[in-house]
Amino acid sequence: MRRLIPAPVLSVCAEIAATRESHATLDSLFTYAGAPGDPPAGSKPAKAQAWLRITNKDETTKPLEVLGRLIENYMEAPLDPENTWDHDRLKDRERIGKILAQCELQYIKGGKVVGALGAPSRTLEEFIKDSDLASIDSEFNRALSNVETNPREAVSAASNILESVCKVYISEEGLEAPAKQDLKPVWTLVRKHLGFDPSTVEDQDLRQILSGLISITEGI
Repeated sequence: MRRLIPAPVLSVCAEIAATRESHATLDSLFTYAGAPGDPPAGSKPAKAQAWLRITNKDETTKPLEVLGRLIENYMEAPLDPENTWDHDRLKDRERIGKILAQCELQYIKGGKVVGALGAPSRTLEEFIKDSDLASIDSEFNRALSNVETNPREAVSAASNILESVCKVYISEEGLEAPAKQDLKPVWTLVRKHLGFDPSTVEDQDLRQILSGLISITEGI
C-alpha cells in the first residue's frame, strides 16, 4: 500500500536535511534515496521540502521508502552522548523519532519507515496482505523486545500477529468467517482447514509439536 509522507514528518526531515547537508550532498542524498526528478531550485530548505512533496505526488515512487533511505544515516550513524559535537545530531534523531511516532510511523534499522503497529490489528492485516515483511518483522521485534520487561505486551503483540495471519488466510481461502473475530475462533477454523489435528499425525514428534502449538494458542 502506497503511503504518503505526512506533512509534519516532511517538514521536520526536510529542515534537518537542509541543516546537515550542503547543496551538493543534499542533491546526492535525495538521488540516492530515490527521490524523482531533478533537484528543485531554491535554498536548501526550499529544495528539500519541494523534493519530498514531489516524491509524494509521483505515483511511481513509494514515498516512505524514499524517506527511510533519506534519514537512514541520521538515525543509525554511531553517535557518542559524551561528545559535544554529537549533541545536535542526537537531538535531530530524537526529533525525527518523535514526529514519526506522532504520525503513527516508526523507523526500522536498515532504512525503513513503516506504520507503528501497536494498536489496530486491521493495519497489521493490510501489511500481511501486502507482504510487507519489514512491518511484520517490526511487530515480531516488538514482541521479542518485551518478553522480559513486559510479558503482557509481548503476548498481546504475538496474539495480534497470529490473529491477523488467520484472518487474512480465512479471507484469501474464501472460508466462512466465525461470528466472533478474536484469536481463538479464527485460529480454530484455520487449524482445522489446514489439518492441524494431532490425533491424525503418526509421527510422535510432530504430534507433540502440534499439541503444544494448539495448547499455547488456545491459552492466550
